[in-house]
Amino acid sequence: MNRAGGSQARWTGKPAKVGASGDAPINYREALGWLYSLQRFGIKLGLENTRRLIAELTRSGGLQSAVYSGGGFQAAVGDLEIALPWKVIHVAGTNGKGSVCAMIDSICRAQGYRTGLFTSPHLITFRERIRVNGEMISEEVVANGLTTIRNLVADWDPHPTFFEVTTALALKCFSEAKLDVAILETGIGGRLDATNALRSDVSVITAIDFDHQEWLGNTLAQIATEKAGIIKPGVSVVSAAQQPEAGKVIGARATECAASLQFVNESYDRSPIALRAHYQKQNAAVAIAALRVAEIDVDDSAIVRGLATIDWPVRFQKWDERTIIDGAHNPGAARALAETWREIFGDQKATVILAVLSDKDLGGIFEALGPIADSVILPKIRSERAAAPEELAKVVSTITPQLPYSIAPTVGDSLTLAHARPNPILITGSLHFAGEVLAHLRGEPAAFEECAQ
Repeated sequence: MNRAGGSQARWTGKPAKVGASGDAPINYREALGWLYSLQRFGIKLGLENTRRLIAELTRSGGLQSAVYSGGGFQAAVGDLEIALPWKVIHVAGTNGKGSVCAMIDSICRAQGYRTGLFTSPHLITFRERIRVNGEMISEEVVANGLTTIRNLVADWDPHPTFFEVTTALALKCFSEAKLDVAILETGIGGRLDATNALRSDVSVITAIDFDHQEWLGNTLAQIATEKAGIIKPGVSVVSAAQQPEAGKVIGARATECAASLQFVNESYDRSPIALRAHYQKQNAAVAIAALRVAEIDVDDSAIVRGLATIDWPVRFQKWDERTIIDGAHNPGAARALAETWREIFGDQKATVILAVLSDKDLGGIFEALGPIADSVILPKIRSERAAAPEELAKVVSTITPQLPYSIAPTVGDSLTLAHARPNPILITGSLHFAGEVLAHLRGEPAAFEECAQ
């Protein structure tokens, strides 16, 4: 496998051709405005549009992998999978999949490999979703890539969705970057997720729990079935330790696909990890196992350096001596957050600043967080998907009637209220909310402001 800095040309971030036929590109804000307008098509789980997008990009020259890969790139429409000329690690799961992806990326870069990382959602800028060798892609690359894709799909019916287009954009960027390793995180589920149109070198499944039930099913077995859908014939599988119901489904799918399966039950404790919390040691063990199974050669020193330098915000992130930011957005993640809080703070309780998206299990999340809370502040945030503070207040008062709470009109007001209290501060409930807080603290525009005209 090629190493970064080898004989490959460096990526300039400037595609040879802009637009499907050399059209002048739309600018970054216009490009994002068009992309976000695709949210009107909602979430459509399925692989056909992604396969068609990749095939059309390849035919138009928008994907250049076949030119410099020595062959191996095949784009197909229908039931065929798409093979890429780099090592591909595909990660699904409910909790921890983003951290596992980031760990794999950091370790590979420490070893000297050139990497592409595709994750979601973003916290502050859309460009976070697509990284080449640890760097977010530029505004110019986003604008040029989306110009090309917009021109290709202008008359498609059904029209590609936001996530399908974003996946195609990531692959376009990766093809121009001449990668060694691509790490792809699923959006929702796995079986019908756009990223599942690709053939991987290893399928990775992190801890499965309840989330996105409206899409994935109401039982752990149904959710696991969707997640295990990334398992492909003959492609080895690495799984985190699972609840028995989910583990049984994963095992059955692996058997059906004649795919070797390794459950990772141990934790990594040989060296420090930049991400706090015990569960990150479990995630690290999964990441290392995935690299081994994919036959990506990394030595112990690269593992140590990669895990020590990983940058993955709002995963029990210590902002200052009093403030922790964590994007726990489902009951399983909230339980892990509460456990980590007790590991680090003992019996000291938190002033919890909480905002949750309306389609989440509000009660389940707060049942996990209530025991570590001294008081709760419920800010109004700018996401249209957020549950109203008044709705959250009813949940809080029902589950913990004696726990004091207050409603704040803005994120800034909630932070002012929290700092007036003596307890350490825990900001949580949603990755979208964590991103808004992080932008506020950094003095940067929030994600929703990025494509505002």
